[in-house]
Amino acid sequence: MNRLLAFLGSHATWVLFIGVFLGLALPDLASLARPLLAPAVAMLLTATLVRVDWQVMLAHARRPWVTGLVTAWLLIGSPLLVAGLLASGVAPASLSTALVLMAAAPPILSAAPIAMILGLDGALALVVGLAATLLTPFTVPPLALALLGLELEIGVTDFMMRLSAIVAASFVVAYIIRRIIGPARLPRVAGHIDGMVVVVMLVFAVAIMDGVTAALLREPATVGLWLLAAFIANPALQIAGALAFCWLGRRRALTVGLVSGNCNMGLLLAAFPADTDFEVVLYFAVAQLPMYMLPAVMLPFYRRLIGRSESSSVRTG
Repeated sequence: MNRLLAFLGSHATWVLFIGVFLGLALPDLASLARPLLAPAVAMLLTATLVRVDWQVMLAHARRPWVTGLVTAWLLIGSPLLVAGLLASGVAPASLSTALVLMAAAPPILSAAPIAMILGLDGALALVVGLAATLLTPFTVPPLALALLGLELEIGVTDFMMRLSAIVAASFVVAYIIRRIIGPARLPRVAGHIDGMVVVVMLVFAVAIMDGVTAALLREPATVGLWLLAAFIANPALQIAGALAFCWLGRRRALTVGLVSGNCNMGLLLAAFPADTDFEVVLYFAVAQLPMYMLPAVMLPFYRRLIGRSESSSVRTG
């Protein structure tokens, strides 16, 4: 088992890349994995907290102005930028709606482990990801109404209670695990922890493809166009985020870019009204593909930019 976990951890990007295609090729498996998404969130957050450097994470938390600026960019600056670029009507209305909502969504919680896999600042990704997620009920509904005329209802109290419970439980369990392992052994078992993170993310990669195969067979042209848009929007937002925060240094700027492009659109689905355009929902589904496929493609690029000396201990070749 240890060898398997070490293998998965050392080939994380390609395991996730293949996982997406497993979900597409085996739609029944994707349906079976779908109920595992909720518990997988807690498991993924716990494993990430075990793996990440808490001192670095606390250092980011003690610099609220940086965290605040990045969070403001993610939740306000990014959607305003996308809305401005699409104001001329260059894209179909449903695609424009989907792209603005994508930009307004907080980062996926798996952005932190992906950041560590790529050798970026996982602690920064985790801190701003949690901050942005907690603030989402307060920012997305007014932005959706102002920019798109779309009324979204996110139950703030229920949302905050559920998310707070997940975060608190994950911190407690991670703290206990870190104490059991001990600081001296943590670096030695890092590869195994990374393997566990990859297993949980693989469940995500398969489960999020639930329903995409059927849509692909039913509307191949629309899915193809939406997929092209997703593979343009994701790296475009990453570039915009990295450029906006280049003053933080290369590694942190790339981390901001990563969380800018990998957006938690699934968090918004529950708030959609019943008459929401199906094509918007379809875009949210296909937009998951670049999140799990681009890390494998972009890994050499990240290594060249930040250098192997700054890379995490995870070997992802």
